[in-house]
Amino acid sequence: MSTASPRRPRLLVLASTYPRWPDDPEPAFVHELAKRLVDAFEVTVLCPHARGAAARECMDGVQVIRYRYAPERLEVLVNDGGIVNNLRRRPWTALLVPAFVLCQAVALAALVRRWRPEVIHAHWLVPQGFLAAALRGWGGTSIPYLVTSHGADLFALRGRATRWMKRFAARRAACVAVVSEGMREEAVRAGVAPTALRVMPMGVDLEHRYVPDPTVARRKDELLFVGRLVEKKGLDVLVSAMPEVLARRPDASLRVFGFGPEEARCRSLVAALRLSDVVTFEGPATQDLLPAAYRRAALFVAPFMRASSGDQDGLGLVLIEALGCGCPVVVSELPATRGLASTASGIATVPPGCPDRLARKLVELLESPPPCVGGVDAYDWRRRAADHARVLKSILPAGHGE
Repeated sequence: MSTASPRRPRLLVLASTYPRWPDDPEPAFVHELAKRLVDAFEVTVLCPHARGAAARECMDGVQVIRYRYAPERLEVLVNDGGIVNNLRRRPWTALLVPAFVLCQAVALAALVRRWRPEVIHAHWLVPQGFLAAALRGWGGTSIPYLVTSHGADLFALRGRATRWMKRFAARRAACVAVVSEGMREEAVRAGVAPTALRVMPMGVDLEHRYVPDPTVARRKDELLFVGRLVEKKGLDVLVSAMPEVLARRPDASLRVFGFGPEEARCRSLVAALRLSDVVTFEGPATQDLLPAAYRRAALFVAPFMRASSGDQDGLGLVLIEALGCGCPVVVSELPATRGLASTASGIATVPPGCPDRLARKLVELLESPPPCVGGVDAYDWRRRAADHARVLKSILPAGHGE
């Protein structure tokens, strides 16, 4: 006699950033986690619609529902730089925020009533965490939730209303997660109880994709930048460092993979410094293309900085991707990067926003590369997904999912 497999608990994932289609260059870490949870949970994702995206679809076993919050041509709040950067770059998009939150709330209430999830994972404290908190008590609903802060929601949203919303989201959560040890102190300042706080990074595919290839020769003077072209990524600092690098390493070059609101300004800076033959803008890169770029570069450079809005990186998965491929890393010293810099090998730090110090460090490492690169196995998706599954199961109400 066959024994029926146990029913998987219903997990609802709330996110503002999510791939619009396969190979979308937008950050995909929420989907990468969600698809690795389908063996343990029945997973549905609720996220905003964007022009060209399907309203409903199944991606890698994950049911994706995208809610509308404006006419399609005006659904521009989320993508191409993220909400915080879009609000700063195009102030008129602030008019979309009330509809964005309200439409998400309506879609969430309808989905909960229809699908009856047993646990929620809300990515970002605001607005997803806030809405998950508001849902508790609505119509007798008491769905436990894990809320994860990825950085921008914690560091950049400092108005009185958003500070209250973050505290509300954190205090009602069964568990609050941050993606790096460096975010812990900021989370406590934001009102998160230390006992409810966990460090739970997102992951990287260190088993199949971001792995070394000893048959590929590194180009000894090639620098690599990968990331959204937004202020906090600090590409302008790296470009400003290039003249000093070239004075010592005339064959040095820089490849830039990414897109975003700072691209035009960075291109203008490249032209003003007469670096057009040295700096190449490669455009957005898919996950399939990046490993080859990491394997051939001499150094990966992540000149992160604190943006004028207060925004800064929560972790920077690109650092782990590069290290996984055996590429040495130079990164700015920020709260979110200190933990990785202290445990991984092949990673050097510089003060943020200092082109001179960055240039000197780049020259030093181009002339004498680190002998050993690695130490990031703890960030492999197998471990990270298993950790998330354990936490989500631990907050399930008794008797659910059995």
